[in-house]
Amino acid sequence: MPGSPTAALVQKLTKTNRLDQDDILAIQQLPIQSKRVPAQHGFVRDGDRPSESCLIVDGFAFRSKLTPDGQRQILSLHIPGEIPDLQSLHLHVMDHDLTTLTECTLGFIKHEALRELNLRRPNVASALWRETLIDAAIFREWIVNVGRRPARVRTAHLLAELYERLELIGRTTNGSFELPITQIELADCLGLSVVHVNRTLQELRHDGLIATERRTFHLLDKSGVEEAGQFEKIYLHQRPAL
Repeated sequence: MPGSPTAALVQKLTKTNRLDQDDILAIQQLPIQSKRVPAQHGFVRDGDRPSESCLIVDGFAFRSKLTPDGQRQILSLHIPGEIPDLQSLHLHVMDHDLTTLTECTLGFIKHEALRELNLRRPNVASALWRETLIDAAIFREWIVNVGRRPARVRTAHLLAELYERLELIGRTTNGSFELPITQIELADCLGLSVVHVNRTLQELRHDGLIATERRTFHLLDKSGVEEAGQFEKIYLHQRPAL
C-alpha cells in the first residue's frame, strides 16, 4: 500500500517474520493518527502514562535519559518502521524520554487497537513481541559499545549498525545513508566528548573508511568499517523467524 503510514513497518516485519496477506492487511488497516512534528520534539516523557504507541513513519528519533545534573545519554536511535514505545502496552509508566532527532511523521496507535490486533492476528502479535526482543538485543550491544569499546571502535560499530538497519527498509544507496545528526548528538550516543567524536570521525575519513556530506554518511569501505567496529550483525536478528 504505497504511501501508507505502515509501509516501512510492513516492509520490516515481512522480511523478518512469517506473515500472511491477512496479517499484512490487518496491520495496514490499523487506525493511525499521523502528525508531522518538528525536530527535537519530545513525544514521550519520563513519567508519562501513555494510552497509545507511536510508529515512526518517516524521520529519526532517539531514546534518552537525563542524570540529575542534566547530562543526557542517548540510549538508542530509531528509524522508520519502528515503534519505540511498544512496551507501553504492558509497562504503564514510561521511564525514559523519546524525542524526534529530525522532523518526523509520527503515527499514533491507540493501545486498544494494538491489543485487539494482537488477539485477532497471533502472527502479528508474535512479530511485534519479537521486535521488542530485538530492541533489547540492541540495548545490550549499545551497553558493550559505550562501556568497553574504544572511541574508534564504538563509532564505526554504530555506523555499521545503522547501515544494516536502514538497508532492511530500503533507506541505503550504494553504501550511503542519510542521518541528520550533530556531533553533540553523536557524542551523547557514544558516551564521548564532542572533541573526541570529531577526532574519531576525522580518523575514519583519513583511513578511507567513510566520507560525510552534510546529512549523509558514505561507507566507502563497508567491510572495513565493520572490521574497525568489531561489528557482527547477529544481534539484529534480521533473518526470518522460524
